Amino acid sequence: MIPTLSTRPLFIALGLLLTLVLWLSLALGPVNLPLGDTLRAALRLLGLPLATDAAVQQAELILAQIRMPRTLLGLAVGTVLALCGVAMQGLFRNPLADPGLVGVSSGAALGAAVAIVGGAAFGGLPEAFAPYLLSLCAFAGGLLVTALVYHLGRRDGQIHVATMLLAGIALTALAGAAIGLFTYLAGDATLRTLTFWNLGSLNGASYARLWPLLLATLAVALWLPRRARALNALLLGESEARHLGFDIERVKRELVFCTALGVGAAVAAAGLIGFIGLVVPHLMRLLVGPDHRLLLPASALAGASLLLLADLVARLALAPAELPIGIVTALIGAPFFLYLLLRGRH
Repeated sequence: MIPTLSTRPLFIALGLLLTLVLWLSLALGPVNLPLGDTLRAALRLLGLPLATDAAVQQAELILAQIRMPRTLLGLAVGTVLALCGVAMQGLFRNPLADPGLVGVSSGAALGAAVAIVGGAAFGGLPEAFAPYLLSLCAFAGGLLVTALVYHLGRRDGQIHVATMLLAGIALTALAGAAIGLFTYLAGDATLRTLTFWNLGSLNGASYARLWPLLLATLAVALWLPRRARALNALLLGESEARHLGFDIERVKRELVFCTALGVGAAVAAAGLIGFIGLVVPHLMRLLVGPDHRLLLPASALAGASLLLLADLVARLALAPAELPIGIVTALIGAPFFLYLLLRGRH
């Protein structure tokens, strides 16, 4: 067991790490920008009246049109996936739980597959309309599957977590089979799009696709800390939490809806990205302890940093080509998680 660290130095370190990764994310890519020019350009975009020259103007143009929306997308996706991971681990009282357990990730992937294959079957969608329909279908698919899991887990006016978990596993398998069928029926061009979506990517980020995710992330980040005490009480068990005065059924409903909203918006914006919602809360719990008042903000900072770091690797590893970010998060997260599991056995 790793001893919990003093919280103030840890949060300072996480804040500095996120600042550094944000800076590198804005500076590095197919065209590497000097760190000084990147900083001056970013500050000018924030409204500071700094002196400029041709290099800073070029950096400002690249940041405003390409790097800034991509970095903000990575920041929001990493934050919301980590926060939803904390919520699911608290709901199931299991540090190995994942936001995908309630079926939202697989449902969103199925919705995207329907949009991609269906659009190709009807001769393709208009270029300007396709990204919005894809995001809408992914978000709707995630919400529908989560609503079905919630309905199956509800009995006699109460939500049975074990039943909901089994329903989530079953519907995830069913959605996976449907996605496999769509993959089998897809043509070559559609298959490439479908595969790239299922592996996740921040490529093609734009302000128009970013703002719904930012709203969802803001809602999740503002709401979950208000339920930190209820999540702490759930660690003792449902009956004990009820005796402490918490409306547990309401808390469960809110946690499930919050996860559906956050993960659905993240998958709709960036595709399927694994391990962030599993590894980050688990690691932060080892560092700060089980208190959700500390665990939630620590996971948000670490999740954003890890996803931006993975995006940097995805951009630079095979430049000018780009790896799907889901591959990078799996390559980073899976060995690290195995290390944690093996370390816990000794």
